[in-house]
Amino acid sequence: MDLPTLDQVTVVVVTHHSAHCLAGLNALLAHCPHIIVSDNASNDGTPAQAQALWPQAQVLAHPHNLGFGAANNRALSRVTTPLAFLLNPDCEITPEGLLALMAAAEAMPDAALLAPQLVTAKGQAEVNYRWPHTLWTSQGPAAEGPCCVGFVCGAAMLFRMDRFEPVGFFDERFFLYYEDDDVCLRLFNARRPMVLLPDIQAVHRSRGSVKGRSPLKSEYVRGFHHAQSKLIFEQKHGSRARALSQRRSLLVSTSLALPLRVVLFSPKRIARMAGRWMGLVRWQADDAI
Repeated sequence: MDLPTLDQVTVVVVTHHSAHCLAGLNALLAHCPHIIVSDNASNDGTPAQAQALWPQAQVLAHPHNLGFGAANNRALSRVTTPLAFLLNPDCEITPEGLLALMAAAEAMPDAALLAPQLVTAKGQAEVNYRWPHTLWTSQGPAAEGPCCVGFVCGAAMLFRMDRFEPVGFFDERFFLYYEDDDVCLRLFNARRPMVLLPDIQAVHRSRGSVKGRSPLKSEYVRGFHHAQSKLIFEQKHGSRARALSQRRSLLVSTSLALPLRVVLFSPKRIARMAGRWMGLVRWQADDAI
């Protein structure tokens, strides 16, 4: 069996005010012939800096923020290699790590998706995989070897492109959050294996991909879209009635907790919770789902 090479994979990076992350990505991307940077209207020069760092890259500079899933879809539609590696700007993996993932994909041709173990900057393992939470709660010790799972975090995922043909990529109704839950659950229901490789690690600097001019606005947006996406997911994979019930419950709990955040005065948490409250207020059930 021939060893995989980096010309068989396209690395896809979705950016949004992510210029501060580009240097960390260079350890991998400097060695990759196929790169697509899908930029969601950054105001910090990300597209130009990415093109200067990686002349071989396709840089898609979207005039407005499409959302995480939609920006990935625009990139995935341009992929011509058999594999695509989706990598968050705040996530770093070595060329050797990516090649090891690709070797595992070669050995497991039925797998639609393979993922490394995410670790913090201090080397502590994150829980970036589980079974679908719609079915049961994952329990037990951490994985000690390659294992099939029902969900992996979207920060670092290797796609075998042809295994997605009957499933599709990201549902663009999810602007931010839960788009990885959704695509993984669709793969799980279609019996398309997803494999976690705990011996292959990627450093994940969680919440580090966005560094805009207004940190509090970014927290507000996170809270808003997390609430909206949670309800979209609940309606899509549960029922309209359950989503409406969850919305009522979350509105009550958020309304009660928000004054406490104000008293404790944590500006970021206040902004995030205010965004969550507004996301719940503005969400409307979609009769088409």
